[in-house]
Amino acid sequence: MKRSKPVRAVLAAMLVAAVASGCADGADGTAAGTGAPEKADIGQQGPAAAPAGPVAAAEARVERLRKQHAARVAAARKWGLAKTPLAAPEPPAEKPRITTRKGFEVEGGEDLPPVFTTVPTKERVVFLTMDDGAEKDPELLKMMTELNIPYSAFLSDYVTSDDYGYFKDMQARGVTLNNHTLNHRYLPGLSASEQKREICGEQDKLEKYFGKRPTLFRPPYGNYNGDTLRVAKSCGIKAVPLWAAEAFPDHMEWRETDQDLHPGDIILTHFRGEEDWEGSMADMVRQVMKTVTDKGYAVARLEDYV
Repeated sequence: MKRSKPVRAVLAAMLVAAVASGCADGADGTAAGTGAPEKADIGQQGPAAAPAGPVAAAEARVERLRKQHAARVAAARKWGLAKTPLAAPEPPAEKPRITTRKGFEVEGGEDLPPVFTTVPTKERVVFLTMDDGAEKDPELLKMMTELNIPYSAFLSDYVTSDDYGYFKDMQARGVTLNNHTLNHRYLPGLSASEQKREICGEQDKLEKYFGKRPTLFRPPYGNYNGDTLRVAKSCGIKAVPLWAAEAFPDHMEWRETDQDLHPGDIILTHFRGEEDWEGSMADMVRQVMKTVTDKGYAVARLEDYV
């Protein structure tokens, strides 16, 4: 049965109000300003049970969003973010069709994994990706979990093999572990068989230690040729996401001439620390989230769109 327009409008308003208001009621379901659940006085009739059906489902979603928002506000304050990160919309019911970016094609590459820097979407979302795995900062795991900011890792075995446990913990927190080759070599300078060892070898490592062969692959330095994509496809790779921007603790670098973010842009950063940067990974997260949030974007999960 079709829902009437007034009901749809009320439900939509409820959802918007829950996120935008910062939630006037307490995050734990208590009445605002009281610290305790509302209840009837002794001898008075108690409140009616929650209505069944779509209205009840919408109210439950509002409450869930309210709690998520309150937790994110508290986490942003704890971790020193300039603003509370915006919540990403629900993932698309159907993933967009990804094609190779113009100018990034290889000869005969029509049936090869697409190479792209931006996901086709009209949503104001961007995607955060982290490469290699050299720095294993426990604060990063805790920070990203508490802030509920999704990100994707692209790992190279030569810097992850000394502590697979760190990345198993990361995986357990919902992060997808993707392929960045065994040894981070310049792939166009290698033969097809050497490239196969680098790409398929990393697939084998990821399956052995983390239980899955990923479908996403990022070539070191963003460099590849036809052999790279053919080998990647033979190893089970479906797509090759590069990046539109790169994040550091103190600045952003841009691929596009307008020096700006766009819907669907992929942001690159690295697992690095103060030995390589003027700051920590937590500093990098604060920098990138200030940029993203100031520009009105949320960070979404790349694997929900690709």
